[in-house]
Amino acid sequence: MKPLAIALIVAIVAVAEVAAQGPPAGRGRQAGPPPTARSSAPVDLTGQWVSIVTEDWRWRMVTPPKRDYAGVPLNAEGRKAADAWDLEADNAAGNQCRAFGAAAIMRVPIRIRISWQDDNTLKLETDAGQQTRVLRFIAPTPGGVLPLPPLATAPRSWQGVSDAQWFRQPQSRGLGFGGVGALTGGSLRVVTRQMRAGYLRKNGVPYSEDAVVTEGFHRHDEPNGDAYVTVTTIVEDPKYLAQPFITSSSFKRESDQSKWKPTPCRTAPPLEPPAAAGRGGA
Repeated sequence: MKPLAIALIVAIVAVAEVAAQGPPAGRGRQAGPPPTARSSAPVDLTGQWVSIVTEDWRWRMVTPPKRDYAGVPLNAEGRKAADAWDLEADNAAGNQCRAFGAAAIMRVPIRIRISWQDDNTLKLETDAGQQTRVLRFIAPTPGGVLPLPPLATAPRSWQGVSDAQWFRQPQSRGLGFGGVGALTGGSLRVVTRQMRAGYLRKNGVPYSEDAVVTEGFHRHDEPNGDAYVTVTTIVEDPKYLAQPFITSSSFKRESDQSKWKPTPCRTAPPLEPPAAAGRGGA
């Protein structure tokens, strides 16, 4: 796994120092309202970004064959659900967006637009699937601890309910990726619940409505001016997964929006397994 991905996983699951949300209580604190998430952001994630697919090509760029769930820690019930996948049935039932939910959308080859909906809410839009994620910032807890938010009560949706917090990583130097100091500044932690049951991959690899998704967003800049965002995603699902499913997805910032071409949710028919290729029609 890439050093940056390892660092982000550690930062997500560990107790982190919440990015500055105003000076600490005590002497020298000025009166007035607390700073907003926008004004206290330690890193700028806004703009248009495109997926950089350098791994897992067969699972991301095409629809893999049915029952190809290598690399996903499914339990017996999860494998049974994946084996029963029926693309035509999904389409007939209006469930084309099952592979575009919050637990999988960042693995889809997409362009994303990130902007401030208001001073305490980030909006993330996708061209593929035309999905919109709303990341609402929650207040930091004493001591900088980042607990899971309370169970949400909103109706379930493909993108669920996402609570966000800025955090600073304890490991900020000497990680061997992007140069010394490349991880200084801060990152975004997002926890998502209240999702509709969906797919981790387009070929029906499932996650249930009990799944919880924890993500770390980190921007890193290169000397030539290129900017990247790495999103480390941890999916925990007591129904279908034997252990957390962890992925790391990279995005490159684009200088203009000329390539933004939204398309609705659609899953292409799966490729035939190599053993079945060339057999002809049934």
